[in-house]
Amino acid sequence: MKKDMSKPSLKIAIIGHKRIPSNEGGIEKGVEEHAVRMARLGHQVVVYNRGGDDINGKQYNKERLTSYKGVRIVTVPTPKVASVPVYSFLATLHALFQGYDVISYRASGPCVMVALAKLFGIRCVASLHGFDSQRDKWGKFAKKYLALGEKIAARRADACLVLSEEMRRYIKDTYGADAIRFANGIDAPKKREPQEIREKWGLEKDSYLLSLGRLEPEKGLHYLIEAFRACHTDKKLVIAGGDSNHKYYQQLQDMARGDDRIRFVGYVSGSTISELYSNAYMFLLPSNLEGMANTLLEAMSYGSCCLVSDIPENTEVTGDYAAIFPKGNVEALKIQLRALLDDPERVARMKEKTAPYILSHYNWDIVVEQMLRIYRGEKVDYLTVLGEKERA
Repeated sequence: MKKDMSKPSLKIAIIGHKRIPSNEGGIEKGVEEHAVRMARLGHQVVVYNRGGDDINGKQYNKERLTSYKGVRIVTVPTPKVASVPVYSFLATLHALFQGYDVISYRASGPCVMVALAKLFGIRCVASLHGFDSQRDKWGKFAKKYLALGEKIAARRADACLVLSEEMRRYIKDTYGADAIRFANGIDAPKKREPQEIREKWGLEKDSYLLSLGRLEPEKGLHYLIEAFRACHTDKKLVIAGGDSNHKYYQQLQDMARGDDRIRFVGYVSGSTISELYSNAYMFLLPSNLEGMANTLLEAMSYGSCCLVSDIPENTEVTGDYAAIFPKGNVEALKIQLRALLDDPERVARMKEKTAPYILSHYNWDIVVEQMLRIYRGEKVDYLTVLGEKERA
């Protein structure tokens, strides 16, 4: 993207992610992509990183960066107890007196602080990345706090962004507020031959099915393991992701016990992820709940054959370019798995189409350009993706 000299630069704060640079989740990926591109366009961008050692986060705290690719980083001391409220309050307290044109809050919990920032007359844009208050991992208090953040984002923010049409309707029906649907982006990947994954786990091209993401109940991996165990195949099932919920992780291991085709490879990053995507026979996302899964966008960008649950957050991304099963339906998942495993020609046809489709519809530069319009206060009814027209 070229710098637009016709418009003044903005001073932007981003609050709500764990930290950048990192590979901890979709929010972190989005913040990094947005912030770096905005800085490249000449805007002053400050991101507020958390300073605590969250799951999978310790390696990112070895060096406290103050800047990254033109983006200024402020690290906020964050305790493990009540980490989100403390972090977002301290970050907002600092941001109130820095002269920002806009504060961009990411995720439901941090959006509670929109109310504080609005008391000081600061423009606030809230991004809701999913139905956070409905996630199984949260207790009663956390769910109420997340629901409060969702309500404040809808009613108090100058603009509320959501990742799916279903959530846009939910915000309208529940809070009587208009939300703007936005999209994540994706870059064309560089495919890799199986080297690291061959050395570490004995994996070859097309020898395994891949599921990649946080190991949490809403990801539906218990359905996947049950369905896969009923399939007669020599292919392995590779489950990659950090142990963010130890009880659930133990449940998955118990379900997989006795089937040496099922491999838990733990948290992966960098070239290892690229090799896993590049050489997977199939990518699986059996979630009950999602925002817009970056893993799904990434898998499709690599040309994977994808099998996903039928929640709108998945099907709005895949269109007609993935196999679908009703969420939570193990029998239907089993039937779809068997059908794909028994039909390599169908898998090959699907692989040919997924990358061209996803790369022509999801583009970081387009998303950033439109997000900047919202930061400036311009009217945007729908953040378009490449190939679509803006909705009136």
